[in-house]
Amino acid sequence: MSSTATPPASRRWIALALIALAQFTVIMDTSIIGVALPKIQEDLGFTQEGLSWVFNAYVVVFGGLLLLGGRLSDLLGARRMFGLGWLILAAGSLVAGLAQNPAAELAGRGVQGAGAALIAPSALTLLMMLFGSDPKELTKAFAFYGAAAPAGGTAGVFLGGLITEYASWPWVFYINIPIALLALAAAPALLPGGRAQRGSIDLLGALTATLGLAAAVFAIVRAAEVGWAAPATWGTLLGAAVLIAAFLALQAKRANPLMPLAIFRAPNLGAANLAQLLLGAAWIPMWFFLNLYLQQVLDFSAFPSGAALLPMTALIMIGMVALAPRLMARFGAKAMVITGLVLLAGGLFWLSFIRPDGTFAADVLPASLLAALGMALAFIPSLQLAISSARPEQGGLASGIVNTGYQIGSALGLAVITALAVANGAADIGDKPALTDGFSTAFTAAATLALAAALLAALTLRPTKTNP
Repeated sequence: MSSTATPPASRRWIALALIALAQFTVIMDTSIIGVALPKIQEDLGFTQEGLSWVFNAYVVVFGGLLLLGGRLSDLLGARRMFGLGWLILAAGSLVAGLAQNPAAELAGRGVQGAGAALIAPSALTLLMMLFGSDPKELTKAFAFYGAAAPAGGTAGVFLGGLITEYASWPWVFYINIPIALLALAAAPALLPGGRAQRGSIDLLGALTATLGLAAAVFAIVRAAEVGWAAPATWGTLLGAAVLIAAFLALQAKRANPLMPLAIFRAPNLGAANLAQLLLGAAWIPMWFFLNLYLQQVLDFSAFPSGAALLPMTALIMIGMVALAPRLMARFGAKAMVITGLVLLAGGLFWLSFIRPDGTFAADVLPASLLAALGMALAFIPSLQLAISSARPEQGGLASGIVNTGYQIGSALGLAVITALAVANGAADIGDKPALTDGFSTAFTAAATLALAAALLAALTLRPTKTNP
């Protein structure tokens, strides 16, 4: 098979399994460290403030470099960047697992994020190369790909609890290494190579975008400690705004920018990307604070806490694979995005009524299942609208943009909602009523974001033709 050949139809679905594994892994790496954080703090000497950067170092680098990853995928070939991303992710995982101090740990997490930033957009580009010629098959492929994201997030919580309880925390990083070796071995036989294109690489654009995002997250995370009115908070936010403005100015002036602003003229790309950003801003905080409520208020240990999220994950996967494609074919993508976001908001508002003496069956299960159904119905249509609106030669760029939107939304949404939750009692460990008040505030804020996303989608998304 030549380097540019597309695998036979019988092998495309096996190739999709490899692409879904990539999505599963990069999302798993955002969540698998959650349960292990107290042990990492104890062994490596992190401060309470610094500990949050074990999560943020990965997400910020991941989100900040996704546009560069998409551009490299278009210029140098998606399969090549897919393989390079796995090599970098494995190297970062090894560094993070072997770390003996906070600096080494954060460096490893940052390298992991850089690898993920190459894997994610190239995986979506490869999916479009394999299935883009058949709309019905493309919808099915997006459903399987989309289901891998929540599966990875919940598996991360579950595996993180299992590994931390029965092995040791470095294995939450080492688990990536055999997965990377499997992906590297399978990719040449299963994935199309694609042809390289001419063009330059905007490294300055990538640097300003990444630093701007990092500064914004840093300012919001620290605001809970130093205060929103503190000069350090506003000074850092101003610096973030300057960097992001510089990034946009560079993109407007450069002949070969990292993110050509003209791409947003494509119907629905900007609107669908905004929906993905707000979806991440609502969904990731829900997962984060639901796990804390289970452990710190309902007294679940690490392993049962992860297991408690499995019904939600199962419903998301069923919804994405079996339900969302059929409903999207009948009612159109726009209707499904709006409906899904409204259901997600309803589930989050329901979760805001959690009680200090609550139970899993009454306070968590029904509301989380409603939110999961909303996620399942909104994620796939908004993702497909964003990716399919771009020209084929800009598939990697469109993939990078939509992944960036979701990751930036996740990072900033979690930072803002964490600050709100802490201000309302979420930091009072041991005081269950105060913790519950803080977590309830977080769910209310996330619900508000989901509802705002539904309204914006109704106003900005264009209707699309349904599949016959």
